[in-house]
Amino acid sequence: MTDLWWARRDLRIHDNPALLEAQQSGRAAAVFAWTPALHFWSGRRRAHLARVLWSLRHDTGGALGIRRGTAADAVVAAAREHGSQVVWASQEYSPAGIREQREVCRALESDGRELRFEGSPYAVAPGRVTKADGSEYQVFTPFSRAWREHSWRRPAAPANPDAWVTTASDVDLDQQAAHGDAEDPLAQPWEFTEAKALERLDRFIETRLATYADDRDRPDRDATSGLSVALAFGQIHPRTMLAASGQITSAQARKFESEVAWREFHADVLFRHPRAGRESLKAVIPEDAWATGPDADHLFRSWRDGHTGYPLVDAGMRQLAATGTMHNRVRMVVASFLIKDLHLPWQRGAEYFRRALLDYDHAQNQLNWQWVAGTGRDGAPYFRVFNPTSQAHKFDPDSAYVHRWVAEVDTPAYPSPIVDHAAERERTLADFQRGKALSSCP
Repeated sequence: MTDLWWARRDLRIHDNPALLEAQQSGRAAAVFAWTPALHFWSGRRRAHLARVLWSLRHDTGGALGIRRGTAADAVVAAAREHGSQVVWASQEYSPAGIREQREVCRALESDGRELRFEGSPYAVAPGRVTKADGSEYQVFTPFSRAWREHSWRRPAAPANPDAWVTTASDVDLDQQAAHGDAEDPLAQPWEFTEAKALERLDRFIETRLATYADDRDRPDRDATSGLSVALAFGQIHPRTMLAASGQITSAQARKFESEVAWREFHADVLFRHPRAGRESLKAVIPEDAWATGPDADHLFRSWRDGHTGYPLVDAGMRQLAATGTMHNRVRMVVASFLIKDLHLPWQRGAEYFRRALLDYDHAQNQLNWQWVAGTGRDGAPYFRVFNPTSQAHKFDPDSAYVHRWVAEVDTPAYPSPIVDHAAERERTLADFQRGKALSSCP
């Protein structure tokens, strides 16, 4: 008997419980659904996915099949091809992921087959960390303590490299990979393999973890793990990362683990509140405070293109346009600038990030934007307004990061600021006070 592994956001052979379960039958088949939703991805992100799948297919001895169509159609077709009665998958907790797996489950049941879940993209699955009374945590710090106390399993063993049955494909990965940006520094075959992600984790633990808490906010330094893209595509599991850092008894290691916990907290919030992907969880300013019309569109384009006249903001947006990535500290600065200096709703920035980010993760993106806007769970207060100039002085003191992405910053060609930060900060605080007054009305 051949069981089928439905590859989703777990595109790896190490620490993959669903894949191991599929191989328990002896030999496993594997399928990835190239769904219509992928056409809404950026060309760069879709090309990177094709390269990741190419790498995974290589690691499975060419057995992974990539099938075009809905997930339900692709999985059922592959199950029929191999006579698989059981399909194994990693369980998703995002609104779209839940919807997709329900459709696949129903299609398989209608065909006399079964979908079983093992594992998830998280160390602790959303919904499992609760207070003693079973309610959710609304503040990160107590959530992170309970998350640690809950603990997680050890990383699973690697899959058997010889226990595969080949699945037919109808997607040309070479053609899809060609849609990426030829100048993309990530567009090298060895930069999107699972093996390289694991090597990068080892290097981070050995060389950068010791200074992580001190240097992680410095965009001018290579001080972070650099694993956000691999995490987003499921080439490495957070449990693998936690197992590596857990061997180090230092405050630096615990700080790194707390950043992993933020990822799990945001996934938990979205699981419990699906509307958080599109709506503010709480209102902080009146609706008439947002900028609208042609002037707002012009401000948005200046922000998007990195022409605001604020060097750190412009460097971040140009890095995003060029590579599909951005340093986390700079993400906070550019998000605050859009919301609190340009007075544009967080959803507009989140949607642009969805299209531009190579490491896009729905829960992370939406809830991080809500954190900056002060509208989410345990978000920054709305009256906390990042000063893009002082942030640059503090975290890029020699302007190394800015000069890398904004070559003309010290020349007359660089634009003047499109808004006055001090004035816009005062407007933001006034809007916040108006919002408080409205919310206190009977």
